[in-house]
Amino acid sequence: MEEAALLAALPVLAFQAVLLFARLGATAMVLPGLGEQEVPAMLRLALGLALVVLLLPGVAPSLPAPPDSVAEAVRLLGIEVVTGLWLGGLARIVVLALTMAGQAVALLLGLASALVPDAVLGAQGTATARLFGLAGAVLVLGSGLYAVPLRALVESYAILPAGGAWPAGAAAEAMATAAGESLALALRLAAPFVLGSVLFNLALALLSRLAPQVQIYFIATPGQILLGLGLLALLMPAILGAFETSAAAILAALPGAR
Repeated sequence: MEEAALLAALPVLAFQAVLLFARLGATAMVLPGLGEQEVPAMLRLALGLALVVLLLPGVAPSLPAPPDSVAEAVRLLGIEVVTGLWLGGLARIVVLALTMAGQAVALLLGLASALVPDAVLGAQGTATARLFGLAGAVLVLGSGLYAVPLRALVESYAILPAGGAWPAGAAAEAMATAAGESLALALRLAAPFVLGSVLFNLALALLSRLAPQVQIYFIATPGQILLGLGLLALLMPAILGAFETSAAAILAALPGAR
């Protein structure tokens, strides 16, 4: 009887496992740290499958049974994929603040034309943005920040149960809020370089007034780069520390992580 009951339950368990993987796998593909483009897709896929194995026994009672129609099954899977991408995207946007700060720093240092391949930005980015992006991934993995969105993902089944209606308005509002917080964080991280750039250009303006015969351009370009790189080396530990503190606070406010 037990074998017969198990065989009868297999279709239900299979559908629930696929439904669970739709959300977990989609999130694993975009999570900060764990879902970086440098991480092989097979490892991210293995992470999603491992989460399914771990969570299925506890989440299965709240998952819907297989629907009678294919269209309904596709709708349920589509909602779960969108939910997973949304949850992972919220965390990803927060960590992108460091990359955006790197882009701003490159512009202020005069390195905006030195481009390198950047998988995070999709094509090419500046060297400092790439440096900040890699440093952010290492920081997320080394400090344990990756566990916060994972916990939010697990708890998301309590606030966004599988098979429920998709809260489009609340989801869009949460995404806009996360984007605003990420941009504000990027501006705060780049603020010392904004101040340094303003002071440097004021000094050049005074020099041009006091000594008009001096070729300011040939002084400004190398001076801006050298002073900027020195300031970057000096402030890099503080920038990463400020990012870790701010990102932890923002990630702690993710749906399900509260």
